[in-house]
Amino acid sequence: MAAQRGRDLLLRLDQSGSGSFATVAGLRARRLSLSAGMVDVTDADSPGRWRELIEGGGVRRASIAGAGVFRDVAADATVRQVFFDGLLRTWQVVVPDFGTIAGAFQLVALEYAGTHDGEVTYEIALESAGALTFTAG
Repeated sequence: MAAQRGRDLLLRLDQSGSGSFATVAGLRARRLSLSAGMVDVTDADSPGRWRELIEGGGVRRASIAGAGVFRDVAADATVRQVFFDGLLRTWQVVVPDFGTIAGAFQLVALEYAGTHDGEVTYEIALESAGALTFTAG
């Protein structure tokens, strides 16, 4: 796979729960983190006292983070309302030439910042709230 432009990594939100996704406007940086916990079952009888894990035993989770500038009032209002209402919404992360990861996420952090001689910026953080799907690109 050839190198990809970071701007092509998209974060999309199903705004109403109808399956119609819109790209969250103004994001300059996006990050998707996938992780899985482990279940350690090591005991005195473990060969060579090496750690032993249960395959597939841990909790899996995903985190999404983004930062940028709000470019349109509608995107700002939608994201802000999702946060204040504490809604679980379906979000998609589109990774070019790789695929799309989608599922329910809760918007757990929404931060605004600005300097006297610059634009207002924001940062968002989402945590998975159920099973995710992967669709190859």
